[in-house]
Amino acid sequence: MNVHDTQNPETREDALAAAVDAVRGGGLIVLPTDTVYGIGADAFTPQAVQDLLEAKGRGRDTPPPVLIGDHAVLMALATELPEYVEDLAEALWPGALTIILTAQPSLTWDLGETRGTVALRMPEDETALELLRRTGPLAVSSANRHGKPAATSVLDAATQLGDAVEVYLDGGAARIGASSTILDATVTPAEIVREGAITKQQIIDVVGDIFTAPEPEPFEEEAEDAAGERGEDGEPGTSTESAEGASDAAPAGEADGDAPSVLDLPSEPELESVPQGPAETPPAAPGEDAAAPSDVAPSTSEPSTAEASTAGSSDSGSPASEPSTSGSTAAAPEDRPDDGPARPEHMPG
Repeated sequence: MNVHDTQNPETREDALAAAVDAVRGGGLIVLPTDTVYGIGADAFTPQAVQDLLEAKGRGRDTPPPVLIGDHAVLMALATELPEYVEDLAEALWPGALTIILTAQPSLTWDLGETRGTVALRMPEDETALELLRRTGPLAVSSANRHGKPAATSVLDAATQLGDAVEVYLDGGAARIGASSTILDATVTPAEIVREGAITKQQIIDVVGDIFTAPEPEPFEEEAEDAAGERGEDGEPGTSTESAEGASDAAPAGEADGDAPSVLDLPSEPELESVPQGPAETPPAAPGEDAAAPSDVAPSTSEPSTAEASTAGSSDSGSPASEPSTSGSTAAAPEDRPDDGPARPEHMPG
């Protein structure tokens, strides 16, 4: 276990060189960050990442975040970035915000059971950034045993991790002393997995409220129904559905005054509206047939009983052979006296 002081300008370069050598050799290091001290390993060396998890007492189900030293590395390690991620990185990196993103599928690393994601952060610490620019991305977790308080000094880290770490970089007391905020940007709406040094309001101030689901757009059918409820002039009650409901609710002809329904059949004409023949009809000669002339062409449509009776009396000049059933007051045949031939009702007596 070697401890190197990075605060002293005379020993700073040697300290960084020792840490770079340890990382490239597959060893573990402890480095200062803006939040708390971290334990780091080469992100592309699977055995080194596994050693990191064992040193902390963690399993593969808790993969470590990855620290980067430049904004450009974000695009190389992650894909399918939501629109707001670059704005967040521009405004809050370097800083205490860790963003969970979809990892580039072509990356040859093994951070544990990540389910295709990676948690990225750019720390606001000059020693850490200088080291990351030399080593490339590092898998870094807080420098403490699992379940123990995070280390805010190199002494805290060395007390908990001991000889499991090859090089310790001493950068003094951690400036913030609290863990970073972890934002999951792989879900919609975004979620804060761990609240830390960056507040939810700070994120909203930068990119707006990404934590509330957008209002769902109405289905086309609902939009058409809503439009159909208003007529061309914007008046309600003109939709097909409303018209059908009105015809079901009220009998035909009542809901709209005297206007007949399209389903109504024409009613029988009133008796008084039927054209009446002459007031008096000459009596038929004895033995003369009362039937209509044989040369009268039959109608192409069946007239009503009243129309047939009237037509027979006016066209043939003789009374109909059958009594009218449309309201005439003439006595039925069985009620007439057998004292002579029957006479029309309006014939003078």
